[in-house]
Amino acid sequence: MVLQYVIITLGTFLCMEMVTWLTHKFVMHGFLWYLHADHHQPRYLSFFEKNDWFFVIFAIPSILLFYFGVNPELNSLFFIGLGILLYGMAYFFIHEIIIHQRIKWFTRTNVKYFKGLRKAHKIHHKHLGKEEGECFGMLYVPKKYFR
Repeated sequence: MVLQYVIITLGTFLCMEMVTWLTHKFVMHGFLWYLHADHHQPRYLSFFEKNDWFFVIFAIPSILLFYFGVNPELNSLFFIGLGILLYGMAYFFIHEIIIHQRIKWFTRTNVKYFKGLRKAHKIHHKHLGKEEGECFGMLYVPKKYFR
């Protein structure tokens, strides 16, 4: 049973990259662009931006899955919620700290993977509008950005 829950958690974590890519391309750069647009501006007006509401929006399914994953007893839904939570934590660390450096930690890292992530994200942000974007994922980076 423990192995099954580990597989569910890791599988959910991995699937979240695809969910993130699809949501970023079709929702954030689509009908909810008004929440995401300030994230593509060259200068942020404050520490917080409207784009931060997506953290709340994406937390809701995880919270609900935790709730229904322990009621009436522990079940698979809890571990799906855990996979989403862990991906959200990774997203925060990678996107907010490593890439955008909203919190000034790891500012001089020379890790090749982090450099590739930053380069791909920079390409994504070169488009200030919602059309013609690229690199919508977060953890997966095409090989061309490591050259």
